[in-house]
Amino acid sequence: MGFVSSAHGIENELIEKSGQQFDTWHKVLGGPLHGVSVPRKFLSLIQLAAGTIQATLILLRQHPDAVFLTGGWVGVPIAVAATILRTPVIIYVPDVEPGKSLKALGRYASVITATVPETAKYFHANKEIIATGYPLREGLLDHSREEGIAAFGLDTDKRTLLVFGGSRGSRAINRVVYQQIEALLQIPDLQVLHISGKLDVAEVKAARAALPEPLQTRYHVHDYVHEMGLALAAADLVVSRAGAATMAEFPAFGLPAILIPLAYDWHYQEVNADWLASRGAAIRLDEPNMETQLVELVHALLTDEKRYHAMQQASLALRNIDGATNVANVIRSRAKKDKQ
Repeated sequence: MGFVSSAHGIENELIEKSGQQFDTWHKVLGGPLHGVSVPRKFLSLIQLAAGTIQATLILLRQHPDAVFLTGGWVGVPIAVAATILRTPVIIYVPDVEPGKSLKALGRYASVITATVPETAKYFHANKEIIATGYPLREGLLDHSREEGIAAFGLDTDKRTLLVFGGSRGSRAINRVVYQQIEALLQIPDLQVLHISGKLDVAEVKAARAALPEPLQTRYHVHDYVHEMGLALAAADLVVSRAGAATMAEFPAFGLPAILIPLAYDWHYQEVNADWLASRGAAIRLDEPNMETQLVELVHALLTDEKRYHAMQQASLALRNIDGATNVANVIRSRAKKDKQ
């Protein structure tokens, strides 16, 4: 199995840290075409042309049975080269709405795998779309609630609100939470597990230190947690952004969520949040409303057992832990089919 990455992308660092071994690892030039200046777009066209030559040479040497792409502009030269060499292309779309690079890659795909079937509406009607579910990280579900509670020194008799904003944290979420932490901790039998990210951890810890000592024991702050499975296992309710993983990880644990989408020109997190909210598994809370509504929403959910239980069951109904296996099966079947 070979792996191809962009020349300077963050994926290179992540793969090195993971310890994952590949038979071959190549780096290919690519660049963005949307949302950039004209000079940058011109440079990207040159990089994409050079990357296509690189990708063609790689595929000629490796003779893969299939090419699997997950997005990023580096995928374009690989997809073009694979199409020229008649190698089947399979892409995976994690979010409900694909990004611009994945929409571009869809033109070359033999088949499109996606987290949810609703992704089909963003591609041409003649494209084959297979809803596989989201590939969960190996080991994520290996932890019990008891293990999670013990790992963070939490109280087994209290409900746990998990707050996080992704691997780097969310400054907007962090500030609202630590500014209103005393009000949150007035909710009966609540404790907060706050994973802040490294950028804001000093401010969050200062807010914790300013609390009365009895409340400090119910506010647990970490800048980073490597094993998120433990945090999710310990949680009863989550406040987070609405990245693609939320559509799989929260249902895997049956967790109700308050989702605060990160709004860009491309509103993929809003679409993800709406997908979960429309199915009763989450509540979407837009960033401008956090300050006035967050505490009220947390209180309403955790003090209304009927509503909380309904959201919990709705989340569990969306549980699909076979995403990785399903995607792998599609790749194998398509490679085998196209070789015949």
